Amino acid sequence: MLSDGRIECQLCPRVCKLNDGQRGFCFVRQRLADRMVLTTYGRSSGFCIDPIEKKPLNHFYPGTSVLSFGTAGCNLGCRFCQNWNISKAREWDKLSVTASPERIARAAERFGCRSVAFTYNDPVIFAEYAIDVARACQERGIQTVAVTAGYISQEPRIEFYQHMDAANVDLKGFTDQFYHRLCFGEFDAVLDTLKYLRTETNVWFEVTTLLIPGENDGDAELNRAAEWFRENLGPGIPWHFTAFHPDFKMLDKSCTPAETLIRARRIARSYGLHHVYTGNVHDIDGDSTWCPACANLLIERDWFALGEWNLAGNHCRFCGCEIEGRFDEKPGGWGARRLAVNL
Repeated sequence: MLSDGRIECQLCPRVCKLNDGQRGFCFVRQRLADRMVLTTYGRSSGFCIDPIEKKPLNHFYPGTSVLSFGTAGCNLGCRFCQNWNISKAREWDKLSVTASPERIARAAERFGCRSVAFTYNDPVIFAEYAIDVARACQERGIQTVAVTAGYISQEPRIEFYQHMDAANVDLKGFTDQFYHRLCFGEFDAVLDTLKYLRTETNVWFEVTTLLIPGENDGDAELNRAAEWFRENLGPGIPWHFTAFHPDFKMLDKSCTPAETLIRARRIARSYGLHHVYTGNVHDIDGDSTWCPACANLLIERDWFALGEWNLAGNHCRFCGCEIEGRFDEKPGGWGARRLAVNL
């Protein structure tokens, strides 16, 4: 407790300081008496079975299905949020489904899902719920995936990622100005999370950057980002460039042209990054996985549907080059379906 009687929430770099009854910026964490309470624990906006590639994760058991769900709220304020109807919702607007961790794990097992994903809004803000779900899943051999902006403080970050098998982290831009002006957050905190995942954990992770025309798609910024990526994360971590569409409070921008994503991919690959993907546009070349050594096609993708498969475990079937990621001997057979389910 602070000297003025407020309690500081230390989950994320925002460190909200709250009087009794107040909620943090995320809206779902509230001070009640002398403790912090997660008001959305055990409640969800609904469940869907997705292809794992939709997260997007291209190197984490390709072709398998993932049971996806989110809650409400967010600890960033991105003006371009494309899930704003969930992430900016007050919990009573959207949280119509009640599900215990055990119920979620049993459902994933019943539906034959290889993994469960915490997504749609950031699982950092419902960390206690996500961790409990992860524990229940691990007892049944089910993997867990965090789709996150990586905006979390150092100490809770350790416990959170101890329970995650994979993550997709949004690297929303590559300047302090972008994060301050359009996300109401701190750029360095996200870089710290990415470096932590690479150097201190065994979590498989991939990175996504939504390219917004005129905001974070310039050559200079992309070159700086690619250089940092290579030096800090290495060439084998996948990087997804995805297309923006006007949404939430950014309706004055046009959709990202496919040519912008292709240019960004070309720049990143010029820095020696092996696996750079394009998303939200139809680009089989940019969707597919290619061997960095012999340049042969390893995994063919058409949107979320897999085609040709030339991996032997984690190795290229043609030249034996090792590919970073988590792969089965054969791809999963879920395909491109998206199926809403009731638990």
